[in-house]
Amino acid sequence: MNNTISLTLLHLAFCFTLVSFTPISALELHGTGANMVETTCQKTPFYNLCVSALKSDPRSSGADVAGLAQIGTDKLKAKATATLRQITALLKVAKDPKLKMALRDCADYYNAIVKYDIPVAVEAVTKGDPKFGVEGATDAANEAYACGRGFKNQPKFPIYASNKVVHDLSAVVASIVQLLL
Repeated sequence: MNNTISLTLLHLAFCFTLVSFTPISALELHGTGANMVETTCQKTPFYNLCVSALKSDPRSSGADVAGLAQIGTDKLKAKATATLRQITALLKVAKDPKLKMALRDCADYYNAIVKYDIPVAVEAVTKGDPKFGVEGATDAANEAYACGRGFKNQPKFPIYASNKVVHDLSAVVASIVQLLL
């Protein structure tokens, strides 16, 4: 019950954070290239991650905001899928029952991210329905956060770095898609 309340409050706080970003002007929406990446990433909570993720893809040089959102969802899908593989591999060798339980919970969260949240975000961006894209990316961030909370009583969080990137990249994608509203 407390976890449900905590996740709901986190979800609400995250949504209000997204709404508080300065909207992008109509002129800024029509550019492309490196300047578009930087302008767009300034509207996200993790500027450096945003810039590095988007600029690492050659499509970003000619992309508009919708194209950058698509690139972001592609990067998020790749990172979440890799993290799910990492969790699965750790589950096969884990001996500690508490660690196994936390990893199983993370596997469930990451299955939701990979099989539901990201496809919803991708489809929403592709079909021009950004509201659902924001919700899908926000849900992915919440799932990654919930995974991390499962390790609060563990001496070590073996997927900390990967989980943080998925969480932060989800927030970036939600922020970019929010600009399309």
